[in-house]
Amino acid sequence: MFIRAYLRASTQDQFADRAKELLEQFVHERGHKITSYYRENISGIKLDRPELGWLLMDSHQNDILLVEQVDRLIRLNNSDWETLKKKIQQNQLKIVSLDIPTSWQALSGKEPAQNDPVTRAVISAINNMLIDLMAAMSHKDWISRRQRQKQGIERAHEQGKYKGKQADHERHQKVMYYRNVKKLSIHETAQATGYSASQVCRIQRLYQK
Repeated sequence: MFIRAYLRASTQDQFADRAKELLEQFVHERGHKITSYYRENISGIKLDRPELGWLLMDSHQNDILLVEQVDRLIRLNNSDWETLKKKIQQNQLKIVSLDIPTSWQALSGKEPAQNDPVTRAVISAINNMLIDLMAAMSHKDWISRRQRQKQGIERAHEQGKYKGKQADHERHQKVMYYRNVKKLSIHETAQATGYSASQVCRIQRLYQK
């Protein structure tokens, strides 16, 4: 059994590794180690996610797909979620999410009644039901937040207050400090600041100008 952690942030400005320490602690407490990490900065409403695709390709029967919360894996509409779910089932992966305690059994080493197929079926059905429910809720939450954001922008436009997304100058200064003073590489700077390598290059070009 390999434990494959999936770390996702919605935008390039967010830090996909934010939950890494929490996942490591969670797994360590249960006597295991995370085999590999799959990180990407991409919206959860997109079905086509390269790192998630690699995770599925790398997986074997009974491997663990570990996430902090279900919404890190899924913000898909129902049709796309069914497509992804079939791929997960075809690879016979077990989803373990920190916000679904019944899924933790897969890491406990005490999976219920190994010789009792009825109990296993009941636990599996409960897990699947909870994951489906939380998948639907996460997509609904995404839609609601987008609607509120749109309404807020429209009101700001009407009042002449909308200025668009502002640059995080403090974080930008950290990038320049790590590059120019600490002499870190682009990749090391990206890890230290939570930006992608391409963003580090863009910020560096901006301040050089």
